[in-house]
Amino acid sequence: MSERLANTGTDAPRSARRLEWGVRLHEIPLLIGLVILWMMLWREVSAMSVVSGVLIAVVVMRVFYLPPVELAGRFNPWYALQYVGSFLWWLSVASWQVAWIAVKPGRPPTCSIIAVRLRTRSDFIITLVGITISLIPGSLVAEIDRFESTLYLHVLDTETQKDLTAMRRQVRRIEEMLIRAIGSKDEVRSLG
Repeated sequence: MSERLANTGTDAPRSARRLEWGVRLHEIPLLIGLVILWMMLWREVSAMSVVSGVLIAVVVMRVFYLPPVELAGRFNPWYALQYVGSFLWWLSVASWQVAWIAVKPGRPPTCSIIAVRLRTRSDFIITLVGITISLIPGSLVAEIDRFESTLYLHVLDTETQKDLTAMRRQVRRIEEMLIRAIGSKDEVRSLG
């Protein structure tokens, strides 16, 4: 190994520096998804669209490389069900609240940008928390600082500090349910 490094004149082996065009086993779901998306864009299912879709998908997967998602390898169905039920409840309540804000007379609602620091360092859980918050009417993720595990949210109808505190509490509750459902054992232990 040291001879190969000495021969290349760099600190990385030659195989790590060149672009690999083959498809690895864990990339097959992404490849299939991209091919289906390609065929949907062209509104055609044919041998040509499949072949061109595979070629385009491989190029996209190599040029726009995404790091692999690290999963904890555990799943708790009770907390997953609790998360889904809570999400549906928040979705229906927030829909009615936003509908009321849209039709009630008076001045426009006060909006705020708030920062919510999360406990997790998992990119996957941070992303799921952000998606969940964005799907609930009245809140939207403006920015994610993944190095600090912080979500910056645009929140509708925040008249008082109590409203801001309630929103932060809801985000942390979503994070807690997701950690308990799919987080690592260390993350679950850190919740207490």
